[in-house]
Amino acid sequence: MARLVAFSALLGVGAVHADDYSDITGLLKAGKPAEALTKADQRLAATPKDPQLRFLRGVAQADSGKQGDAIATFTQLTQDYPELPEPYNNLAVLYAGQNQLDRARTALEMAIRTNPSYSTAHENLGDIYAKLAAQAYNKALQLDAGNSAALSPKLALIRSLFPSGPAAASAAARPAKPTVVAAAPTPTAPPAAPTAPAPVNAPAAAPAPAATPAPAAAAAPEPKAPPAAAPVAPAARAPAAEPTTPPADVAKASGAETAAEQDVEAAVKAWAAAWSARDMKAYLAAYGKQFDPPGKTSRADWEKEREARIVGKSRIQVTLSDLSVNVKGDRATARFHQAYSADSLNVASRKTLELVRNQGRWLIVRESTGS
Repeated sequence: MARLVAFSALLGVGAVHADDYSDITGLLKAGKPAEALTKADQRLAATPKDPQLRFLRGVAQADSGKQGDAIATFTQLTQDYPELPEPYNNLAVLYAGQNQLDRARTALEMAIRTNPSYSTAHENLGDIYAKLAAQAYNKALQLDAGNSAALSPKLALIRSLFPSGPAAASAAARPAKPTVVAAAPTPTAPPAAPTAPAPVNAPAAAPAPAATPAPAAAAAPEPKAPPAAAPVAPAARAPAAEPTTPPADVAKASGAETAAEQDVEAAVKAWAAAWSARDMKAYLAAYGKQFDPPGKTSRADWEKEREARIVGKSRIQVTLSDLSVNVKGDRATARFHQAYSADSLNVASRKTLELVRNQGRWLIVRESTGS
């Protein structure tokens, strides 16, 4: 099945506690959640409000089987840091593991409301909807067995998505192993499916059989020397080939593409600068008329929400790194790592912007966060 929900932390790391985060993350990846929890508790005794340590503590609690404690930890994080979608996502993991699908749905909807471009939450919410639909179809079939002809194809479709069976909601909702990004800015690979067994490495491809040497061909008899022919006048020497040069139009196209990439890079950096300066006019002007906010949010509501989030901060710093641009005609894609810092909050994530060229300007028409 597609992943239901997955532990995912994209919290920025301060230099002061980077070693602490790395140590705890290492213990979690090594399958030592109890030791990770002990270390997190020790560090939190000195810095009880540290959001990264609290998040890692919640992951360690969940991985240690302390589901109630983990729910309490992530719930408190959503109250203290409502800007972060990851704690909502982890709450959905825990609720789904208890077959509380309605609560899982609500938590994921809050994650999307917090960050409409959080693609993981959108995918997870789709899986939750599918599980809820399976429950509803099963209930309808119990109440009206005569309607099997209409309901069975729908249930079969859902079973194809969830091989474990639509009725096994709680089994299908087992949380996956946590994927924690603490010290490294590079995003991790997508988590494994919750119901699937631990991934097994695919067997190495069998080495190609050595080519069997072809038998040596029998020696051909030497041809007899042809009879002497009348002398032939030497052929006229062909003129030497002139060195080839790239056609002018190819060189011109290459230069235009490079210029377009530079223009896109400048547009993305200007967007980040406007965000850092809390310049709402310049920030919103970076988005084209075709921009469709993720989810069911209208453009007007999205702009109001963005203004409340940006202007309400006393300080914002958006730093981009590893920016790569791909231009195809009047469309472009920009991918980069984004470090966001606002007041006491630090968040790092992988981001993708899709832009179109309109009257010489590159404008954002779609944005997404994550891998």
